[in-house]
Amino acid sequence: MNLSDLNKVAQAMVQPGKGLLAADESGGTIKKRFDAIGVTSTEQSRRDYREMLFRSKQAMTQAISGVILYDETIWQDGKDGTPLIKLIEQAGAIPGIKVDEGTQGLPNCPGETITLGLDKLAERLAKYYKQGARFAKWRAVIDIGQNSSGQAIPSYAAVHANAHALARYAALCQAAQIVPIVEPEVLMDGDHDIDRCYEVTQFVLKETFQELYFQKVALEGMILKPNMAVAGKKSAKQATLDEVAEKTVRLLKACVPAAVPGIAFLSGGQSDQDATAHLDAINKIGGLPWSVTFSYGRALQAAPQQAWSGKPDNVAAGQQAFTHRARMNSLASKGEWAPELEHNKAA
Repeated sequence: MNLSDLNKVAQAMVQPGKGLLAADESGGTIKKRFDAIGVTSTEQSRRDYREMLFRSKQAMTQAISGVILYDETIWQDGKDGTPLIKLIEQAGAIPGIKVDEGTQGLPNCPGETITLGLDKLAERLAKYYKQGARFAKWRAVIDIGQNSSGQAIPSYAAVHANAHALARYAALCQAAQIVPIVEPEVLMDGDHDIDRCYEVTQFVLKETFQELYFQKVALEGMILKPNMAVAGKKSAKQATLDEVAEKTVRLLKACVPAAVPGIAFLSGGQSDQDATAHLDAINKIGGLPWSVTFSYGRALQAAPQQAWSGKPDNVAAGQQAFTHRARMNSLASKGEWAPELEHNKAA
């Protein structure tokens, strides 16, 4: 492991004014997104859509530091034969790869899951590195609520198992000279309030960093992709913008060592503008020991998907929508966003 080189990549991923595009939707997820806009999900339509994003020159060069790819995409060529991974590199962004293989139920923990993909991961990482990937992503999923027996979740067993898997993955990445994005996502699907989210996220982050220490993961060569402290979608008590920012900053300062180069938030089901506004409010607090930016999927892509709708004539409109959302989040990553800027659509 060359930690200096890993740190350079990690720093580039969270450089000021830029963040990550999560374009790593699984086949099932992108089918749902395409169904919603009336597009049949085929290898070609998925390629065409992602190529549209990667060829959005203004967004890619000015606001996107790296792109998380799905296995299918990293091997694909564009319409003119240019490898999609080359389009990303030509824009000055770093190609990355999602390496987890989804979740399955965790034995003896009803309603909870464990992320799969550690088997033969070392061999897969070597192939991805050769193809050009310089960072990877692994998502652990932690739900808040009750299981079928009425017991509160998450359980310690689920939190520990997922933290351990994240740490194993991260160690394998660094051994392969790939920067790991460590993503322990506490879901916002329930009816819990922001304080319950804070409590569970603190538990998850503390456990995750303990496991990273045990697996000898170098913090200087990784990126953290956490959820923000937010109330569940079904909660009757939604938190204010300032409360989300203040509690998220307090939470991260309590849990994340300063050696970590950067934090790239997931949007986690927030609306486009909420994800931007919260990121901006967090950066406006300032005085943070890490770079804080975005690693958004749906919050960057919902608008361009709608504008594109699978029609070649709509490519320019799709790129304009993507450029606008990328610019808004670029500003938010510097604490320079304002709501009125949402009306100044990118040209």
